[in-house]
Amino acid sequence: MSVKDRVIAIIAEQAVLDISEVSPEMRLEELGIDSLGLVESIFAIEEEFDVSVPFNANEPGKSDFDISSVAAIIAAVEGLVARSA
Repeated sequence: MSVKDRVIAIIAEQAVLDISEVSPEMRLEELGIDSLGLVESIFAIEEEFDVSVPFNANEPGKSDFDISSVAAIIAAVEGLVARSA
């Protein structure tokens, strides 16, 4: 499975949706993911890819981890995975 597919699977699980219902251009709000779901998604991503996500749940707007869309999260995770290799 690619990074993209694995990230989409994690987000779909948090949103309690089928993978086919999640597309890269979607925003987390559209998927019904709230702040707790976002934090759980971040933890799942860290565990799945064995990376440390630079995300501050208290100040998400000041984070170096772009959560503006599913595609942005995929790109950020791909960057973290590439740096950790």
